[in-house]
Amino acid sequence: MMRLWLLLISLILSFTGPLTPAAAQSQKAFIIDIDGVISPATADYFSRSLEQAVEANAAFMLVRLDTPGGLDLSMRDMIKQIISSPVPVVTYVTPGGARAASAGTYLLYASHVAAMTPATNLGAATPVQVAPGFSPGEEKSPLPDSEKDNNQDAEKQTAKDDDAMTRKVVNDAVAYIKGLAELRGRNAEWAEKAVRDAASLTAEAALKQNVIDILADNQRDLLQQLDGRKVNVLGSETTLETKSVTLHEILPDWRNKVLEIITNPNIAYILMMIGIYGLIFEFANPGAIVPGTIGSICLLLALFSFQILPINYAGLALMLLGIALMVAEAFQPSFGVLGLGGVAAFVAGSVMLIDTELPGYGVNIGVIAGVTVSTVAFFLMALGMVLRNRHHPIVSGREEMIGAVCVADESFNERGKVLIHSERWTATTRTPLQKGDKAIVKAMEGLTLEVEAMGKEEETT
Repeated sequence: MMRLWLLLISLILSFTGPLTPAAAQSQKAFIIDIDGVISPATADYFSRSLEQAVEANAAFMLVRLDTPGGLDLSMRDMIKQIISSPVPVVTYVTPGGARAASAGTYLLYASHVAAMTPATNLGAATPVQVAPGFSPGEEKSPLPDSEKDNNQDAEKQTAKDDDAMTRKVVNDAVAYIKGLAELRGRNAEWAEKAVRDAASLTAEAALKQNVIDILADNQRDLLQQLDGRKVNVLGSETTLETKSVTLHEILPDWRNKVLEIITNPNIAYILMMIGIYGLIFEFANPGAIVPGTIGSICLLLALFSFQILPINYAGLALMLLGIALMVAEAFQPSFGVLGLGGVAAFVAGSVMLIDTELPGYGVNIGVIAGVTVSTVAFFLMALGMVLRNRHHPIVSGREEMIGAVCVADESFNERGKVLIHSERWTATTRTPLQKGDKAIVKAMEGLTLEVEAMGKEEETT
């Protein structure tokens, strides 16, 4: 019996075979695509994807990159996560014709492995100041008293201040990218040129100058070249193995898509206008509910977007002032003075609203023109309605009752009932009225009318 069991076990083992090392050590690798401007939505997508890679103990995370640049804050947030990540990050500029300009160059330098496809380029990493000539948290030095009356000297001093501020920003960016180059063992000298001189390189030249690590024709070629490569991750050396790796692509979820939409400057601008108009309608018609609800939601979304976008608050203030002036023109006509001032303030504020020269981060002039024309048309229509209503006869209230004609509903000498607007009112009179007689309302005290009988001539007319 024992021999029979041993024979059965040996047969099972012969069919199944031992667990191979490749199967035992098979790992996942995650892939994400960053295509477009580096924005808060991009940073959120990258952060969530990297968290998944860390939780799954992935072999590496592959970032397929094509960007013209983006916001400095979002870029630095992504770089911090790359540097502190226990999972190697491979950044691959692809497909052919793609670029890693400005912020993309910093991301390449920060990555554990930097790779490019032929016919791609990187560089032009000179920082674009959010507000030229001004740095948040720092004031310009005041001019000496002797120079206050000299415009030429003042302009020279301002130019010096601007130059000093520019050097400060550029030097900070140079130190930052050179630190990344030293961390990854890449060409720090060219990195400085990319910042100071906005230098750019093709993929082939970048490989020759030790700016990138790999030049790969396609993703398969990249994986082959990655296999066996040693990278430094958090101070320890790690060998990448890609032969048995399983690739998983992470797509942006609904949160990333919504964040990407509402952080678009044009969408944020439109949301703000919808929010303001919704609240104006709600205040003008209390209890309408729908305009107030939609307006509140849109305004909150716009404020959230403005919190993470480079907003010029002077521009925002000018827009609000412009709307307030146009509203004042609609309710207190000033022959166009308030209205024209409101339009000018609104347009100027709209142009200044997004305070950056980054590509893809300005409010489109066509959107500004469309919103401005719609706003002016709306307030012109409101102004026209107000002016027309001023010439219309009064149709309700105390003023409309005075002078109106009523009919006695019963015969009375001093106090009785009259009919007016198909309603029975209590009325007083100094002259007796017979049922059916017409009278004119002379005064109104609470819910009692004072009437006077009409003469025969008045009735015929």
